Amino acid sequence: MMTHMCINATIRAAKDFGFECIVISDACATKDLEINTEIVKTKEVQKAFLGALNYYYSTVLTTEQFLNE
Repeated sequence: MMTHMCINATIRAAKDFGFECIVISDACATKDLEINTEIVKTKEVQKAFLGALNYYYSTVLTTEQFLNE
């Protein structure tokens, strides 16, 4: 599953149904994307989507953070 597709859609839908979600940031990944012939690098896509999800839809943690809670 890619962060910008499946993870994003699933977390947003789950929040709409009242679930409290956690995303493990280092357990999902994405790829370079292209918009108007400009390449958006993987690292930036990942940060942008995780940042957006962390704002309202979920709590974003690393595996280590999750296991230590």
